[in-house]
Amino acid sequence: MSKSLFNEFESVSSKAWKQKIQVDLKGADYNETLIWKTDEGIDVKPFYHSDDFNKSPEISNSKATEWKISQVIEVKDTKKANSKAVEAINRGAESIIFHITSEAISVEDVFQNIDLEKIPVEITCDFLSERFIKDSITSRVVEKSRKKITFQTDIIGNLARTGNWYHSLKVDHSKFESIVKNTNQLSIDLSLYQNAGANIVQQLAYALAHANEYLNHLDNILKSEARPSLQVTFSAAVGSNYFFEIAKLKALRQLWYTLASEYNMNTNCKINASPSKRNKTIYDYNINMLRTTTECMSAILGGANTVNNLPYDGLYHKPNEFGDRISRNQLLVLKHESYFNRVNNPADGAYYIEALTEQLTEKALNLFKDIEANGGFLKQLKESTIQRKIKESAAKEQADFDTGKLVLLGTSKHPNPTDKMKNELEISPFTKIEKRKTIIEPIIEKRLSEKLEINRLKVE
Repeated sequence: MSKSLFNEFESVSSKAWKQKIQVDLKGADYNETLIWKTDEGIDVKPFYHSDDFNKSPEISNSKATEWKISQVIEVKDTKKANSKAVEAINRGAESIIFHITSEAISVEDVFQNIDLEKIPVEITCDFLSERFIKDSITSRVVEKSRKKITFQTDIIGNLARTGNWYHSLKVDHSKFESIVKNTNQLSIDLSLYQNAGANIVQQLAYALAHANEYLNHLDNILKSEARPSLQVTFSAAVGSNYFFEIAKLKALRQLWYTLASEYNMNTNCKINASPSKRNKTIYDYNINMLRTTTECMSAILGGANTVNNLPYDGLYHKPNEFGDRISRNQLLVLKHESYFNRVNNPADGAYYIEALTEQLTEKALNLFKDIEANGGFLKQLKESTIQRKIKESAAKEQADFDTGKLVLLGTSKHPNPTDKMKNELEISPFTKIEKRKTIIEPIIEKRLSEKLEINRLKVE
């Protein structure tokens, strides 16, 4: 019955819709009134239509029903870290990321009472040590569940963040080769670019160029039988531009598929997502919960494998049970009360999101090709080209914030004048510049509201 009913209506083309809108505008210019021009160079239209596509969009190879609630735990004291991890798992965490601060730490002690067959674990380190990785892999606790454990190794990410190699270019690459051979894993941290102010096209292109440096280096080293099973992890920061961030993660998978295919590598990748730090504030800090909630929603709908939320007070408080619990509960609500794990790839087929994904992919691929044509990612890092481009993008966004075009509620608009924070700062929420010798200019993360907050703290 419904089919015959709809057959009575003629389909309306995008051209007809546009003509109707132009009539309703009563002489106002269509482009000036309704087209939104973004920093990524994308013109967002007021409506999207099937006419915009020559063929149906492909189905994503991610599964939103399988996303995991993750929690990052810094390991300085093994007993405390292990206790915190076990408690987090008992309270709903489904994946743990251990941040190891010293080679002296034993992963066997950290993993006590954790069922590694059920709880995926990832390891990030403040150091680069093939011995630590090898000892960890061969330890009694890890050996049985090796496939469930991911060792994140990103020597170029460390160079970009700190301005230095762990040891030297030659030594770092030698250790990197050994670690990849032992683990068949590598990782790319593109969250740095987002938190430093890069636009979405830059984030995607830099992530791809960053990954290409590794694949190019490993091309003659990695055995052919290891390539189809190489595990690649991207760590991404998700901003507040809701639909664009969904499209960003979808585009990242498509770009990786394209690049990996050229090297006959595993075309699937893992995406770890967390909210951006760039738009978080110390004043009216509860609004951070609203920001992180929508950003986690974008991450899930975009196809992230694991989502690690940021505590609302993480900028200015030391890690604490309450902040961790609230951030974890936000994800539990999204999964078990908002049912964000019930439908696979709900963003697939949405004309707007698919159009954004297509345009972001195309623009990022063009920028990637330009980087490669000019010597590659490492060369452009050493020449400070990447840093300069990110700073230009960040400066534009900062100018939008300073002039009120970009709003952070509770900070730049409708601030609470009675809100006092000077005595709440357990840790500094501001960018620290340390004078030290570096071989390249590091990429510096910086929040939009820092200058405003510093001035406000002065008059409390």
